Amino acid sequence: MGKTEENSNPEDEEMTVTLDLEDGTSVTCAVVTIITVSERDYIVLLPLNDHGENDDGEVWFYRYSEDENDVNAEPVLDYIDDDEEYELVADAFDEYLDSVEFDEIVDSEET
Repeated sequence: MGKTEENSNPEDEEMTVTLDLEDGTSVTCAVVTIITVSERDYIVLLPLNDHGENDDGEVWFYRYSEDENDVNAEPVLDYIDDDEEYELVADAFDEYLDSVEFDEIVDSEET
């Protein structure tokens, strides 16, 4: 599906993934998080433009798996083609966002 690359700048710990799309183009995406839904892992990606920015806040969801027998193997990203599965992942991501926002509010109140 695509290849995973880690940003080599130590000051910027943001992980990126380069996806090769069906139309032959490539898109670099920031890895937002990996969430687990029904015992399956999914990766949440934020597509970036040529300037390393996201234009619209849209995120992409893919099934995510790693080869447990080969730590050096590239992770595998699979397209989610089932609407119900996609909705479950989207709902889980919304819950993740709610928890992150809550954590940020609590952290800011403590300082």
